[in-house]
Amino acid sequence: MWDETVITPEGLERLRQELERLTTEGRREIAYRLRQAVGNEANPAENGDYLDAREDQALLEHRIALLEQQLRSARVVEPQLGNGRIDVGERVWLRDLASGDQLELELVGPLEADPATGRVSVAAPLGRAIHGLRAGDVAEVEAPRGRRRLEVLAVEAPARSGTG
Repeated sequence: MWDETVITPEGLERLRQELERLTTEGRREIAYRLRQAVGNEANPAENGDYLDAREDQALLEHRIALLEQQLRSARVVEPQLGNGRIDVGERVWLRDLASGDQLELELVGPLEADPATGRVSVAAPLGRAIHGLRAGDVAEVEAPRGRRRLEVLAVEAPARSGTG
């Protein structure tokens, strides 16, 4: 179901901004470092600063190529506002039925996932388990410490900035 790469409009904008920053500031910084390193030594192949800058340049160009590919292949999805079902881009509150602990997260596409900040991919086990549920539904998900049962407490569509 989630074989394609989906992304929220906000996630798409973040990727575009990162690509812009890398292709301008990032490339400028690497070019400056290369010029400085070449100017400091007759044989760049023996210059550690030059070799470090070349390695950083390769990493930068790899990241740029990856972002360009992701932007080409991503499909922007908007949450189905008002239907009460958990969808990509929506904020969700869950309660672990065993421990009583509550969890707040945002369901996002794989390119935007960052579990440390509560952004869970719809392609991850938890994301797949809760996608499409409503408040009051219970999801079961395999976790590293065993099966967890999570009750959906609330689903909230994101606030949109501007007029779209």
